[in-house]
Amino acid sequence: MPYGYTGRILHVDLTTGQLSVEEPGEKFYRRYMGGSALALYYLLQEMPCGADPLGPDNLLVLAASVVTGAPISGLSRLTVAARSPLTGAVGDSQSGGFFPAELKFAGYDAVVIKGRAPRPVYLWIHDGQAELREAGHLWGRITGEVEAGIKKELGDDRVQVLQCGPAGEKGVRFAALLSMCNRANGRTGMGAVMGAKNLRAVAVRGRQRPLLADEAALRELTRWGVEALPRSGLARLARFGTSNGVPGHQQAGRLSTRNFTSGVFEGWQALSGETMYDTILRGAAQGQQDRLGRDTCYACAVRCKRVVEVTEGPCLVDPFYGGPEFETIALFGSGCGISDLVAVAKANELCNKYGLDTISCGATIAWAMECYENGLLTPQDTDGLELRFGHAEAMVQLVEMIARREGCGDLLAEGSARAATRIGRGTERFLTTCKKQEAPAHVPQVKRTLALMYAVNPFGADHQSNAHDGDYASGGERMAQLGLLDPQPPLSLNAEMVRYTLLTQHFRSALDSLTICHFCFGLGGWELYGPEQLLQAIRAVTGWEVSLYEVMKLGERRVNLMRAFNAREGIGREADTLPAKFHDVPLKGGASDGYYIDRQEWQRALEIYYTMAGWDLETGYPTRAKLEELGIGWVADELGL
Repeated sequence: MPYGYTGRILHVDLTTGQLSVEEPGEKFYRRYMGGSALALYYLLQEMPCGADPLGPDNLLVLAASVVTGAPISGLSRLTVAARSPLTGAVGDSQSGGFFPAELKFAGYDAVVIKGRAPRPVYLWIHDGQAELREAGHLWGRITGEVEAGIKKELGDDRVQVLQCGPAGEKGVRFAALLSMCNRANGRTGMGAVMGAKNLRAVAVRGRQRPLLADEAALRELTRWGVEALPRSGLARLARFGTSNGVPGHQQAGRLSTRNFTSGVFEGWQALSGETMYDTILRGAAQGQQDRLGRDTCYACAVRCKRVVEVTEGPCLVDPFYGGPEFETIALFGSGCGISDLVAVAKANELCNKYGLDTISCGATIAWAMECYENGLLTPQDTDGLELRFGHAEAMVQLVEMIARREGCGDLLAEGSARAATRIGRGTERFLTTCKKQEAPAHVPQVKRTLALMYAVNPFGADHQSNAHDGDYASGGERMAQLGLLDPQPPLSLNAEMVRYTLLTQHFRSALDSLTICHFCFGLGGWELYGPEQLLQAIRAVTGWEVSLYEVMKLGERRVNLMRAFNAREGIGREADTLPAKFHDVPLKGGASDGYYIDRQEWQRALEIYYTMAGWDLETGYPTRAKLEELGIGWVADELGL
C-alpha cells in the first residue's frame, strides 16, 4: 500500500460523460511525484498537437502530489495545467487553501479532464466516488453564490469547491480558478479553460487521510516548525502578509510603479502591510486582527492569508473574498499610480468574485493607463473612462468591465499583448509581457536574474520560478547545499548568477511538482524550512529515501517537460524575450534611477543559460540527450528528436 498518495487518478471525458480511474504504479509516482510534472505527462501523452486552448481537445489537469494533505505547514497546494489561452504555450498555476488536501482525502491524486460538456455541469468527487451534476442553475453567478449553492445542494458545509467564475465562463484569457472564493490558481488563464469546457466547478469531500510512513518523524518536524516560526524570517510575513515587503521594495527602488516607469512610489506607505494591518484587516478596529484578519491553509501554522473588511464609506469590501497580497497591491496600487488601499482591496474582491488573475488584470489596466496618458488611447476607446494613473474609481470600474467583457473591457479581457496588436498606434512599446503574459510586480531592472527568468520560463513571466537575487547572500548553508557558494555583487548577471538562476529554478520547480509552498520550504534565509528538512518531510510521508539530487532532477524534469510541450507547439528561443520597455526605457527616481537591462549582457546570459540547461542553442528546445538523462526519452520520440 502506498504512503502519502492514493495511487488513483480520475479521468473525466466531459463530451461523453464517462469517468474512469487509473492506478499507476510506484515507479510512475516516484518519477513525476505530482503537481506540474505529473500534469505535463498527461498533456504530452493525451493532448493532440495544435489543440485550441479554448477547444474540447485541450486537457485540464488538477494535480496534488505524493505529500499533499500531510499534516504539516506548506503541504496543501494544487497545480492546474493546460494549454494556456493567454499565451498559447503551456499553462501552469498553483494555489493553496483546503481544496488540495480535500482532493486527496476524497480519494484521488489528480483529475485529468478532457472534452466539452454539452451543457453546464460540475464534478462532484467524494470518498472515492465521482459524478457529473447539472450546473445550469449556477451559470452566470459570482463565486460566492456558486460555492454556497453547491454546499447547500450537497448538504455539507465542509465541501471544498474549485471554480472558474463568470470571467471563466466568458473566456477572459486571464481568468483564474478560485477555491474558498479567495485562493486562486491565478496565472495563465486556467479559469477560461474550465469555462470553455462547460465545467463550472469541481467539488470535493472525503475522509480518507493519507497513510504516513513515519508519523513520529513528521510530528517532530511539525513541532519544530511551530516553535521556529516566531524567530524565523517568516514571522513578519505571517503577521503583515506578503505586502510586508512594500517598504523594502520602495527603499531599494524595486516597487513597480506606473507600469514599470519607476521603482519608487510616493504613496507607498498607504499600501504597506503595516497600514493594512492597522486599518482594513478584519478586526483592526477591535484590535482583533491577528485572530480575525489572518487566514491559513490546511495544517499550516503560518496564517499569512489576508482577510480585509470595509463596512463604511462609498466602497465596501466583503471579507469573504479575502484580501490583497503583494502582487495585487503593487499592480492595482503603485502599478496604476493609486495609493487608495480600499480601492485596491475592492479590485481584489471583484477579481475573486468573478475569477480573474489579479496580476494580469492589474498589469493590463496599468498598460492601458500609460497608453491613455500618452494619447494612444482616448475617451472614445475607453467608453468615456478617464484612464489616468491615480484614478482609483476608473480602475475599479474597469475590473468589472473586464470580468463581464463589457465595452472596452471586452478587448482588455484578451490581455494587454493581444489588445496592443489589435489597437496598434505604438501601444506595443508600453507592454510588460513575456510570451503574452503580463509580468508580476518584481522589477527585473533591479532583480537581474528575474530579467532572465521572465523570458525563459515556459509559461511566461513569473516571480516564483527561481530564487530572487538577494536570497543568494542570505541563504547561507541552504544555498551551499546546492553548491551555491559565491554570492555576486548587486545587479550582476554573469555566469555565476545564471548558474544560480538555473539551480534555484530546478529547486522551486521540484516544489511545484511536490505542490509545496515556497514560503514554508525554500533556500533563502527567510523561509521556515530548508532543503534538508524538505527531504525529511518527503521521507516521513512516503517512506522513500529521496536525496537532494533526486529532488533537483525532479525539478529539472518538470522544466524540460514544459519546454518540450512548447517545442511541440513550435514555441522556442524566439519567444524567450523581454518587452522592449525593460531594455529601452530607464527607470526614473529613487535608488534605481536610470536602471535598465542591457541587451548585450542579457543575450550573453541567455546563451549561458541554454548551455547550462543542455538545450539547443538555436531553437531553445531540450535535446534528446537531456531528455534521456532525465528518464523521459519518450518525450524526445514525441518531438521527433
